[in-house]
Amino acid sequence: MAQQLLDRYIAGSSVIHALDARVKLVLTIALIVCASLLPVGAWLALTAFTALVWAAIIASGVGLPTILRRSLLALPFLLVVVTVIFSVPGRPIFRLPLGFVTLTATDAGLLRFITIVWKSWISMQAALLLTATTHFLDVLRALQALHMPKIIVALMSFMYRYLFILVEEAQRLLRARDCRSAALQGSGGGSLLWRAQVTGRLVGTLFLRSFERSERIYVAMLSRGYTGELRSLRAQTLDRRDLRVGLVVGAILLIITAQAFVG
Repeated sequence: MAQQLLDRYIAGSSVIHALDARVKLVLTIALIVCASLLPVGAWLALTAFTALVWAAIIASGVGLPTILRRSLLALPFLLVVVTVIFSVPGRPIFRLPLGFVTLTATDAGLLRFITIVWKSWISMQAALLLTATTHFLDVLRALQALHMPKIIVALMSFMYRYLFILVEEAQRLLRARDCRSAALQGSGGGSLLWRAQVTGRLVGTLFLRSFERSERIYVAMLSRGYTGELRSLRAQTLDRRDLRVGLVVGAILLIITAQAFVG
């Protein structure tokens, strides 16, 4: 159950699924970097990036509504950017009275806000497409092939493997708490202070169990020859088709970005 909630991979046999994980990872990072470098108000380039990402999503077969629905989870974090509407100098467009302070929104601030939100939205969709069409272990192998530090790859691998176990352990603790705090009315017993104390004990218990489990797992892995490197029996070979796709899409990204600055 926990794996279904946390794993974002959607199995498929599309062209995007078959593309090498290293190529997809490099192209995703390149698109995010190119989008972040675009100047304010580069609507044509942003539209081109959006069309490129949507075309890849449609070709992958994971469903455009699925990616759009998942991308909505990042919208609350974009509320922090709302402050640029009132902090960037420009021509006033409306005023927002807040008690003793009146905030003035400017056209330049609104323009920058829309640009930042659009960039973040595109980047989020590109990252979600990567996770939806590439298994996380393949992403780790791609990071290792791109010479990311081994310790970071190992930490990410353990996080992915045992996060499901931690979630299931936390769910068992919560079920045990619910079974021991029921009331006859069916609303649950205990005051708010009591519930806070119980929650604190649950967190402490989960931490101790996780620490003890990690010690046992580490000793077991050392006894089996673990050296801190993620190994795989599959040889990673970069096909010419994958290389051509990477070069073509990378060139398109560079052309769109350069055109935004020239125009």
